[in-house]
Amino acid sequence: MTTTLNIIDDFNRESLGIEIDLSLPAERVTRALDQIAKWRGYPRCVRLDNGPEFVSHSLHEWATRHDVKLAFIKPGTPTQNAYIERFNRTFRHDVLNMFAFSNLDEVQRISTLWMYDYNSDRPHQSLGGTTPWAYLKQHQRSQSLLLNGTA
Repeated sequence: MTTTLNIIDDFNRESLGIEIDLSLPAERVTRALDQIAKWRGYPRCVRLDNGPEFVSHSLHEWATRHDVKLAFIKPGTPTQNAYIERFNRTFRHDVLNMFAFSNLDEVQRISTLWMYDYNSDRPHQSLGGTTPWAYLKQHQRSQSLLLNGTA
């Protein structure tokens, strides 16, 4: 079964990364966050659920090392992380449920193309009808990220 790690910016709903694999341990999560930080900087805060990849010691060490606050939602209350849950539903509907993939590289390639479209061409009602990238150009970017894994 394919697992995804979806990372979005809380401010402008921009999809910053979609990691695809059979499992995504904490080390893979921190590597993805470090890659994003190379071009966006480290966030002040990351809001996340209580999945095993997020409650690990290595993620806490990563957060401490980079002065990032980990804000865990209350267990069993995905509405506290509603933006990423909405994103997950859209991603699953538009990508994961729409294709019969041959391999993980194909899933990653199609997901990356979809992410580009999501950020550049898809207007968001919550952003006043603009795209995440257009909204980002109009406003100062946030330093708060949302993370969630799906299985």
